[in-house]
Amino acid sequence: MLILIFSTMLYHYIKINIFETVVQVLNQEAVKLSSQNITNSFNFYTKELGHTPINVKITQNEKNLKKPKYTSIKTEEKSSLMLEYPYKNSIIILDTDTTFYNKLVSQVLTDIIIINATMIFLILFFALFLSRSLLIPVKLLSAKLSKLNEIALDHIDENEIPLEFKPLGMGINRLIDRIHTFIGYQKELFIGIAHELKTPLAVMKTKNEVTLLKPRDNEKYVETLKNNNISIDNMNKMISSILEIGRQEGAQFEKPVEIDIIKLIKETCLNFKILAQSKDKAIITKLKPDEFFMSIQPNLFLHIVQNFIQNAIKFSPQNSAIIIKSTILDDCFKLDVVDEGIGIDESLDLFAPFKRSGNKSGAGLGLFLAKGAADAMNAQISLKNRSDQKGVIATIKIPISKTSKKLNKAFK
Repeated sequence: MLILIFSTMLYHYIKINIFETVVQVLNQEAVKLSSQNITNSFNFYTKELGHTPINVKITQNEKNLKKPKYTSIKTEEKSSLMLEYPYKNSIIILDTDTTFYNKLVSQVLTDIIIINATMIFLILFFALFLSRSLLIPVKLLSAKLSKLNEIALDHIDENEIPLEFKPLGMGINRLIDRIHTFIGYQKELFIGIAHELKTPLAVMKTKNEVTLLKPRDNEKYVETLKNNNISIDNMNKMISSILEIGRQEGAQFEKPVEIDIIKLIKETCLNFKILAQSKDKAIITKLKPDEFFMSIQPNLFLHIVQNFIQNAIKFSPQNSAIIIKSTILDDCFKLDVVDEGIGIDESLDLFAPFKRSGNKSGAGLGLFLAKGAADAMNAQISLKNRSDQKGVIATIKIPISKTSKKLNKAFK
């Protein structure tokens, strides 16, 4: 389209410039003749038009012409340009043959059409060639990706693809790394689930076999059944934790909402204060600022906070205090849950599935789920021992988005 527009403009520019000479010569000669006494028709030559004569004749101004008028006359064999120039009560008519100029303009038009057609053909050919060349690495990448599965997750050799496609290759390799990590995590999770369920089942089976080796008192049978019920309850808790993984994956698609995060934390702490008091423990809140609006996924955030507080209550001794404090730091909202428990082994990855700390019961999936929720929120969570005394500091950091900054300006 741009070629056609440019060519049209070029053609008209050349045409105007070619005929401009003829128009100017006719106009100049008409001005000269108007200062003379002309009575007869005649013709003459000019240096500008060369061998092409200018024919002159005088007629009456029957049309009452007030200003010069140019007329292009075309026949099958020739063409000419006529100027009617008002002169007193008459009209000076000058005309000259413009066949040569018309042929020149026609030739220019033909040349432009041929050049345009050639350019369009070359552009289409080059575009087709380039598109096919660009499709080769895309097809290679497509073939490579179609062969990928959970067993063969090989990286793409970035040296085998063109420079323009290296960012794409790097992105695919990063995705493959993430898939590797996810599959490894899933395998670890499934193996852990199998192990955690198999162990209590094996214990139950052994107890039952020992109990059935010989006749026993009814109390022994009752004791065995009670122990089995305890094991079944523990397995049910573990299965509930595993089901929580599926629920959390669904929560990852929860739409962020604009909410006062300080108010949400206060409401959550209020619910846990009753539980803590029943176990002779206290929850103290030190939340700053007084209110702070953020665009977050509340269910995911609550899952993390509840896990931190539950662990703090579980591992803190009686007559101890659990401090929950918040602050704004480095464009992040930071929440700390500080307890007075036994601390942790910082060399262990406590966010891996089925990792337990201390001698407390549990499936070992709480922190694993909290880590998944934090990743879905683009937040960071961490655990570290206190430096002033025994205990753990559980921290969550949520980046403050531009939307959240605007919200807090609006509510100030």
